[in-house]
Amino acid sequence: MKLLRLLCMWCVAVGALLCAPMVGAADTPQDLVLKGDATCTACHDEADGPELLAIGKTRHGTQADKRAPTCISCHGDSKEHVDYKGSGKRPHPSVVFGAKTVNTADARNGACQDCHSRDSKHTQWEGSAHQTRDVTCAACHKVHQAKDAVRDKRTQSDVCFACHKDQRNQVNKPSHHPLAEGKMACSDCHNPHGSAGPKLMKRNSVTETCYTCHMEKRGPFVHSHQPVSEDCSTCHNPHGTVTESMLKARAPFLCQSCHTPHGAIQPSVATGPVANPGWWSGAAVTQGRSCLNCHTQIHGSNNPSAAGQRFFR
Repeated sequence: MKLLRLLCMWCVAVGALLCAPMVGAADTPQDLVLKGDATCTACHDEADGPELLAIGKTRHGTQADKRAPTCISCHGDSKEHVDYKGSGKRPHPSVVFGAKTVNTADARNGACQDCHSRDSKHTQWEGSAHQTRDVTCAACHKVHQAKDAVRDKRTQSDVCFACHKDQRNQVNKPSHHPLAEGKMACSDCHNPHGSAGPKLMKRNSVTETCYTCHMEKRGPFVHSHQPVSEDCSTCHNPHGTVTESMLKARAPFLCQSCHTPHGAIQPSVATGPVANPGWWSGAAVTQGRSCLNCHTQIHGSNNPSAAGQRFFR
């Protein structure tokens, strides 16, 4: 039985080889990257740098995809560059993306937007923070590289931090989101191509963006804490702080930025109208005890009693 199986497999393999079409020299693709690029690749080859033809390993260089662009799709027809016969320096292509370009940011971005403006992620590019500051697509994306660092969660933050240096410093603080560990990316919270929310947030508000991961803080609660429903960044710095849970300051000092301390007996502790029972001592505040020792449900409480109004358990 085993011998019969081996014989069948051998017959199938031989038949496949005999039936395979013969590939002659005439069938060999003449273009090194995409159909229509032979004019460019006749001169621009590996001598210009290995990354030039690496575009063939990217989505932009997929020959099977009819939507894939050619060189002139991004760099323009570059007629003066191609047809130049003189002995001097050859004119630049119509659109150049390098550091020495003379093209405006809008001209360079326009080459990308011609295709990508139809993508829902890019529809709000016009008027976005990056667009109005003349940030170009090529400043973040390396189109000719097989691996675009900004599209990799492990390396994306390094691309963003090249400009956002304050955020780099914050992420390196003890309490931070795991960007440096490669478990999160800036684009998990931000849409760099534009959004309706503040700070290029992917959702309409900071809080809604936070809720995409921190669902347990959403509520609804019987007794809600106003900053939780308005803006998480009132208390937290999402990029990182030296305080646990990315709080902007340690309790009780963070809480005192909004709340008057309980009825104080210490002259150094400010107090508002005497509305608290006398047995609540300001000594707890002056000794640096945390408000969270008692107010444990600070994001919201479902305690049906009056104690829930003060976010007790």
